[in-house]
Amino acid sequence: RAFVLDPAYPCVGAKSAVNQASYRVGVYAPVGSAEATAALARDLRAFVEEPGAVSATFATFVAVFEGPTDTDPEAFEALLWLQLQRLHERDAQAWAPDVSSDPEHPHFGFSFAETPFFVVGLHPGSSRLSRRFPWPALVFNPHAQFEALRADGKWERMKEVIRAKDTELQGDINPVLRDYGTESEARQYSGRIPEDDWVPPFRPRSAGGQVSGDEEDRGEQGNTPREDEDR
Repeated sequence: RAFVLDPAYPCVGAKSAVNQASYRVGVYAPVGSAEATAALARDLRAFVEEPGAVSATFATFVAVFEGPTDTDPEAFEALLWLQLQRLHERDAQAWAPDVSSDPEHPHFGFSFAETPFFVVGLHPGSSRLSRRFPWPALVFNPHAQFEALRADGKWERMKEVIRAKDTELQGDINPVLRDYGTESEARQYSGRIPEDDWVPPFRPRSAGGQVSGDEEDRGEQGNTPREDEDR
């Protein structure tokens, strides 16, 4: 609460979630571990199934991990995608139909329990002050809330406020910011500025529940273990 409610913190949506008590928090074993994955899958599913939780104007699920706390941006990025991959592998439901499962597609969104999320990674070694948190954490923001804000005509103004506050805090605007649909939001999840040819190390299941050969090859490459960053 103190981190989000600090006057300098730029995300007004997160502040609203805290003030309205429309957030849930879970504390887990180290990122990517089997123990963390099992508990996070259970809790994130419960959040999705909680009446009114995902449809709330400001709703978020925050997963805080016991460690590691000494990662640089590249190492944290690898752990973030390892955790999302393992979480996906525990998800028995289909991918959310309104987003792409291809992490390079402009309309990609991470799906769990058939619900699309924009994921924000926080960790002690982040180069962005708004992402610098004492422990590694993943914030799961349902896409539905952003669509509702757009429908109500509130999104553009909120985006302007967040960008202005982030610039005031950091001294410059986050260079990875993009409007949803212009490029994959996966590039924004970890907070690191990715290279132009960076490929998200994520392998979605095929319709039959298997990973295709090309996707397996992608996972073995060097990247190991909507706007949307304003979210």
